[in-house]
Amino acid sequence: MITPRDITIAALSVAATFAITAVSAPKPMGSVALEWRDVPVQQEEVRAVRQFLRAPTATLDELELHVTTLQAGTTSHAPHKHPNEELVIIKEGTVEVLVDGQLKRVGPGSVVFNASNQMHSLRNVGEGPATYHVINWTTSATPSSKKE
Repeated sequence: MITPRDITIAALSVAATFAITAVSAPKPMGSVALEWRDVPVQQEEVRAVRQFLRAPTATLDELELHVTTLQAGTTSHAPHKHPNEELVIIKEGTVEVLVDGQLKRVGPGSVVFNASNQMHSLRNVGEGPATYHVINWTTSATPSSKKE
């Protein structure tokens, strides 16, 4: 038989669960304006990376934006794929990208879309540095397989 005490304990458990979930869930990011000079640079072996955004939004599970400056003749990483979709916008330099199994050279102002779970890569084939913006997002529709 369910007693009033059982109902009270169940209600308190549900309330505590909601409270913990509300406290631990990250708050969606609001509107922001970020200055280039204010974003710290992480210097790596062949590239410099500025991490602008990485947070949930009102409509996305996560929005991530970083800007990479890649040294001439280098590749940021081996060809890979991941479940999230990604946009790459070339700011400066000439890069060779792997898209749908084909290598293609693109330059300033070019846009590359990397579809979910499609192999892709980027290599700086120019004489100087190449800088590009990378925008990633995940939603409830993003496949849950782990990144490769």
